[in-house]
Amino acid sequence: MLPHAPSRTSGALRFKPHLPTKPPLLTSSSTATPASASASTRGRLCAAAAAAATRRDLLVLVPSLVAASTVLQSLPLAASAAAGDDKPAPPTPAQAQAPASPASPPPPPPADEPALSRVYDATVIGEPQAVGKEARRRVWEKLIAARVVYLGESELVPDRDDRVLELEIVRKLAAGCAEAGRSISLALEAFPCDLQEQLNRFMDGRIDGNTLRLYTSHWAPERWQEYEPLLNYCRDNGIKLVACGTPLEVVRTVQAEGIRSLSKAQRKLYAPPAGSGFVSGFTSISGRSLIDKISSTRGSPFGPSSYLSAQARVVDDYTMSQTIMKEISNGDPSGMLVVVTGASHVMYGPRGIGVPARISKKMQKKNQVVILLDPERQSIRREGEIPVADFLWYSAAKPCSRNCFDRAEIARVMNAAGRRREALPQDLQKGIDLGVVSPEILQNFFDLEKYPVMAELIHRFQGFRERLLADPKFLNRLAIEEAISITTTLLAQYEKRKGRFFEEIDYVLTDTIRGSVVDFFTVWLPAPTISLLSFADDGSGESVELLKGILGSLPDNAFQKGIVGQNWNINQRFASVLMGGLKLAGVGFISSIGAGVASDVLYGARRILKPSANMEVGRKRSPIWKSAAVYSCFLGTSANLRYQVIAGLIEHRLGENLMAYYDQPLIANLLSFVSRTVNSYWGTQV
Repeated sequence: MLPHAPSRTSGALRFKPHLPTKPPLLTSSSTATPASASASTRGRLCAAAAAAATRRDLLVLVPSLVAASTVLQSLPLAASAAAGDDKPAPPTPAQAQAPASPASPPPPPPADEPALSRVYDATVIGEPQAVGKEARRRVWEKLIAARVVYLGESELVPDRDDRVLELEIVRKLAAGCAEAGRSISLALEAFPCDLQEQLNRFMDGRIDGNTLRLYTSHWAPERWQEYEPLLNYCRDNGIKLVACGTPLEVVRTVQAEGIRSLSKAQRKLYAPPAGSGFVSGFTSISGRSLIDKISSTRGSPFGPSSYLSAQARVVDDYTMSQTIMKEISNGDPSGMLVVVTGASHVMYGPRGIGVPARISKKMQKKNQVVILLDPERQSIRREGEIPVADFLWYSAAKPCSRNCFDRAEIARVMNAAGRRREALPQDLQKGIDLGVVSPEILQNFFDLEKYPVMAELIHRFQGFRERLLADPKFLNRLAIEEAISITTTLLAQYEKRKGRFFEEIDYVLTDTIRGSVVDFFTVWLPAPTISLLSFADDGSGESVELLKGILGSLPDNAFQKGIVGQNWNINQRFASVLMGGLKLAGVGFISSIGAGVASDVLYGARRILKPSANMEVGRKRSPIWKSAAVYSCFLGTSANLRYQVIAGLIEHRLGENLMAYYDQPLIANLLSFVSRTVNSYWGTQV
């Protein structure tokens, strides 16, 4: 038998977990700071605005009034839509009055986990089924009702994202157990059971993390950094830590010479007794478990397929099962034990092999839940086969190219809208088949179809569909920017030409159209998109595919939120700034040449049609190519950075947070309007 791990009283296991709180509501003064760094792309407004301060104020006042009307028209609709979303369900009286019972599941924790983490039900027949938001609550109910929850992490190639998921899940379970008045403990295979005393001293504060780290010298250097947040959270919240791994000396002896090389005392503590099915667990070829099938693909002398390594794995399973049973028997009868170990130890398989199978001899299987963290492959379960686990859990950083969302929820959205798959655009059809279209995106598509203009845009134009699905207020933002652009350009031209305004209306229209086109792209390019072309592509054209792959791996702006199956790193976000600058520089170069050529053509036509007018005597113009180069540099640097801040930070992050956390669509729309107006005013000073 294993040495008894020191246990704590139930009172010592009460804790107050650090629950996530709402982000602080920003004041108007704080939101004006990022917008004050913005600038406009208007061509000739700088000279007119620099004439007098009163004229600058006039240039801002009029477009502000024009753009405000666009914002105010969208507010009632946005407010009514936001008011009907995400209403919290009141607690039922039966839950409040029900007598306390260990068998009755406690209320689940609040569903505030990151929406980008994905959960799959691995117990279904066929391909694992993605769990949607509605079914996620039932997953937490099952987890909190369990007595033992296993978290199987990667072994051969450790994944740091597993530790992020472990901390997320432990926090949720701790919050649920706290509401139900249950205790919770965490067992770690990474700590051999002979380090239990050191873990107890760490929990009591007698040693710090640096001292505990000295006992893990066999770890890789980065492994401690990955586990440290989880260990600190457990210590700060009174979650008992249990060392359940096999001592290093025992593991190395078995891997080198087998179980028979252990001393009699060691075999009694760490090896299963004779006649317990130990040999049949890894020598039988017929009816092998998925663990054995996966392990048999490796051929290294001390790999999972070797006879000695198979013995070492069984020793690990037996040691962990004994530690788990002792903790359950001596701990809180209604408490929960979370076990973090390698995935191969907790995969379901033939009776007597893995840890859950050994525990099931003394505990019902329904009281155990197995979660595999970020598995590389998803196997298709056939009828009669034992499932690999209960759930597959993927972090936000893991890419997803198929089966990302609950197909049942997709079907409910389709049925509620009375739509057929064949009536949707081709990319949406392909996305639904692959499972990469979320129910929210599909519902947004059906909501946009209710408006004739929107329906025409999203069905005919791929670019508008990608942007409107990602941001239904994209047209509002575009209208605000264009209203400010056209109004300020016309006012600037009037201040410059005075009485010749209508006589030279062709020049005025040339500059106005140029500014309108440029401002269209300053809104279009950094706007967030949801593109399904990469999934719907047929794979033709290798060079084109390579270019699409490079561009498709970058966010639309540096501050864009991650989407499901895509989590951009700092290098990709920096590259998006450079790519956005190149795109805007190209727009500025072409538009400047077009405006210059059009102006020269109009000037020549005027001299031919009205030679007596003698307009613009001594007319001086900068060279077209020089003007185009200067203007493209301005758009690619200053304007690019400022519009990335507006689209990414102000509208996409601050605006959405105001609506999601505080239900303030009015403030969110006003924030977008004010930031773009200030951006236009600030641009006249550049």
